Amino acid sequence: MRKTQFVNGEYYHIYNRGVDKREVFLDSSDYFRFIKSLREFNNSLTREERMRLESKRSKKSELSSGKIVEIVCFCLNPNHYHFILKQLVNKGIENFMHKLSTGYTNYFNKKNDRNGSLFQGPFKSVHIGSNNYLLYLSAYVNCNSEVHGISPAENYKWCSFRDYISKKSSGLCSKDIILSQFSSLNEYREFAKNNAKEMKYKKETEKLLLEG
Repeated sequence: MRKTQFVNGEYYHIYNRGVDKREVFLDSSDYFRFIKSLREFNNSLTREERMRLESKRSKKSELSSGKIVEIVCFCLNPNHYHFILKQLVNKGIENFMHKLSTGYTNYFNKKNDRNGSLFQGPFKSVHIGSNNYLLYLSAYVNCNSEVHGISPAENYKWCSFRDYISKKSSGLCSKDIILSQFSSLNEYREFAKNNAKEMKYKKETEKLLLEG
């Protein structure tokens, strides 16, 4: 049984990495496939029901009405990922993550002629119990590529930060819970970047202490 019990309407930090710290995204097609899966697997509709609605050219609202989680923000790094999710229905997060992990592992294994687990055990989860923690974690997740020294977050394709600082929207993330607390997109950008800078400094300092 999981230590974290998922409750409808609550927010959670979800993360995992590749088994043996291996890379799970090898090229841009892998990232695109995973992001596509974030959309497709966030639905309680069966594959047949979705195909039927799509064939009728149904409205987007009808296709998205069966969402089981809200994706607040995400970041995909070469060997691990981070999400902030809000559970909408009972077992929503567990079902979403099971479909996401299983679907992507099957795709990756077939593509790379391999077998076995791709991720390091069950996904990890932490309940986000306060608004301040939610804001802090949004910066951590949105700017995670920067925290790890991979890329400045605003230039990184595989995270939701550019969605947060642009008036254009991909429609993947539910941003209002975060952005409604800032007077402008630029104010949030500065908040997230400043927090990311502090996190990176802390991470590098801890690494030096361990190596010293």
